[in-house]
Amino acid sequence: MRQTLLTEYRKLVTTRMWWILLLCMAGYMIFLGAVMAFVLTGPDAQGAVSPGFGSSQPAPPLDAQTVARTIYTLAPSLGYVFPVIVGALSMTGEFRHMTVTPTFLAEPRRSRVLVAKLLAAVPLGVLFGLVGTASTVLGGAPVLALRHSQTFLGDASMLRTLALCVVALAVWGMVGVGFGAAIPNQVAAVVVLLAFTQFVEPIVRIGLTMSDRTAGIAKYLPGAAGEAITGSSFYASSGLGELLPAALGLTVLLGYGLLLAAVGGLTTIRRDIT
Repeated sequence: MRQTLLTEYRKLVTTRMWWILLLCMAGYMIFLGAVMAFVLTGPDAQGAVSPGFGSSQPAPPLDAQTVARTIYTLAPSLGYVFPVIVGALSMTGEFRHMTVTPTFLAEPRRSRVLVAKLLAAVPLGVLFGLVGTASTVLGGAPVLALRHSQTFLGDASMLRTLALCVVALAVWGMVGVGFGAAIPNQVAAVVVLLAFTQFVEPIVRIGLTMSDRTAGIAKYLPGAAGEAITGSSFYASSGLGELLPAALGLTVLLGYGLLLAAVGGLTTIRRDIT
């Protein structure tokens, strides 16, 4: 198993795509962090959040610590698409370039290959988590300081939140591997991931929060579960529902990854390759 794990890890880090996506994520999160800090600390900051649909009451202004936490958790809220795509590419790339044949010849136990890919995605997911979180802070903290708002970077609870952001993004890498196993076509997998993470889930989440009967369902969507790990998010601060407890959010997100991997193991991994 150790050799299989090392092999799968080397496959991940010896391609160009992972660091290209890492650089894109860094730039994107610096931009988002700066813009969001500017918006949430401006004179019209109260209008940047809402108390939720169906409420006629104005949104209460966010306190300085909530503003900082909302900014610093933008990576798990909006930037998780990068590690999840990298995870998916680690599986779909095998089928696109047909390297899956020598992979399964070298290790005939296909389930072991899938497990190795899931585990190999963790350290790379941690790297994406570190870079994404640091980039958000790099973009947001200077703007907060310029706006004469506290950055809270020396606060123990804020440092814990930043560490949990890294955990959340690391788990998203595993989810991506599971998704790639379930949908091995690379183009289809990337298109579906982009559509779901950037459009479908946010729209569904907003729709579910419009009714008290369905608002609780929104907490169990993948993106919401990832945000719950950190205990804060832009969506929650905007009044779009509450988050699950951190431990339950981690369990739910891991469950999505393992479920997708199981589906892939029962379909893609078992089928005849040639």
